[in-house]
Parts: sequence; structure tokens; C-alpha cells
Amino acid sequence: MSNALALATVTQALALLIESNLGPEMDIAVKVETRKPPNEPPAEPTITVFLYQVTPNASMRGADLPTRAPDGSLRRRPAAALDLHYLISAYGEETELVGQRLIGCVVRTLHEIPVLPRELVELAAERPPLAGSDLAESAQRVRFTPTVMDVDETSKLWGMLHQTPYSLSVVYQASLVLIEGREEPVPAEPVRERTVRVLPFGTPGAPVPPGTEPPAAVPAAGDTAGADSAPPAAPAEPGTRRTPAKRTAPTGRARKAAGAKAPKPDGKS
Repeated sequence: MSNALALATVTQALALLIESNLGPEMDIAVKVETRKPPNEPPAEPTITVFLYQVTPNASMRGADLPTRAPDGSLRRRPAAALDLHYLISAYGEETELVGQRLIGCVVRTLHEIPVLPRELVELAAERPPLAGSDLAESAQRVRFTPTVMDVDETSKLWGMLHQTPYSLSVVYQASLVLIEGREEPVPAEPVRERTVRVLPFGTPGAPVPPGTEPPAAVPAAGDTAGADSAPPAAPAEPGTRRTPAKRTAPTGRARKAAGAKAPKPDGKS
């Protein structure tokens, strides 16, 4: 976590990182400035470090809620997770390929040292405009990753820089910068009353299990209709013929019992 000076501290520390790693390829004096590309190309070799965009970090933007201990004390304030996007441009004598040599040194440095060293962050915080920066105390380290931009995206980026001629440049993303809030969140209200009901399925007022039908209503006391009494048959509609009920044939034992009880006819076959 760090305060609101973290953005400017990362920019200044990035400039110091590039400036301290230009050798041994560059044996000439090079100025490293934290500014946008100039309208007029400088006469001497120069590298500009320009923070052109700040965006929320996609993976940490939802993890900014305050954290409290079991006793209610505040452990962490809400923090804003940010990504910083830098445009690094180089200027120099084109006949001697100074700009290309400078960009090569920048790419080599950020590929070899992708994580911002803590000592450079402390050195950047010693500048008077950055007094009070606590980025060096943050447990989260800032990492630089190259950004791939096609011709259209590069054209749009330089189109935002009004009347600024294009120069050989590279784009890097710095992740992750956490800016902590200052205000202490209001503690949550304690739970004053707890109501817990446990009802088995099937009792009145209990929830119905998914995929099942609600239980049938129990008849009240004194009801003349029986629980298993069948409802009266609906009258047949005019013009329809009612189908008689199908009778089942009696079994052999039933036929024998019926023959024994029947009276014998008097002399009749």
C-alpha cells in the first residue's frame, strides 16, 4: 500500500532506472526527462518518459474492500489498484542512429530488470516534489511489461499529442500500484437478534424441496367426506355414449363355489 504520490514516484524511479543503465553501449551524455514528447526534437540525445494513461487493474479492482480483525479493529483500508502506461521515446542524431541505440538500451534494461528496485524508489522519493512518498515501504513491487501496439493504435496515441512529430518509441505497462485511502471506514453494526427456524420437509410452513409437489391438505375434524372417498362422476355430455365398466372373468375357485351353492333344476337338463 502507498499514498497518492505513488504514481509520480514510479515515473521518477523509472527514469532513474533507465539513466543508470545506458552504458556501456552509450558513451555520450544522455538526458532522461519525465515529460511528454516535445513539439521540437531536442538537439542533444534525450529520452522522454511519459505517463500517458492510468487504468484500473482488472484482477484486483474488486479486492478493495476494507479488512477487519475478529475483534472489529481495522487491518486494511480500501485501496485503488492501478496500472500505469508509459510512452518512452528517444531523440538524437539520426545519421548516427542515436535514437535507435537509446531505444535498444531501454529495452535491454527493462527486460533485464523488469521489477523496479527498492533502492531506486527510495532515491526517487528524496526529490523535493516527492517528499512523503511511502512507495518503498509497500509490499507490492512494480513490474514493467512491454505492450504490443499495431499501426492503428500507435497512430491514435500520437494523434492525441497535438502537433508532436512522431519519434521512435516503446510502450510499457507498470503493474501493480496500490493507493490506500485515508479515511477509516465506519464499523459494521453488531447483530442484536438472531432468529433461526428448523422445519422438516412436509410440515406446514416448511419450504418445498425442488422438483416435488406440495403435500395434500389434511381434512378437518368432522368432515363427512372420507379421505379415500372418490368424487362423484361427472355427468356425460349430450350426444356422447358412456362406456360400460369392464368386468373381469371369475377364477376357477370362484366358479366352483358358485356351482355348489346354485340349486339343482328339477328334472331339467
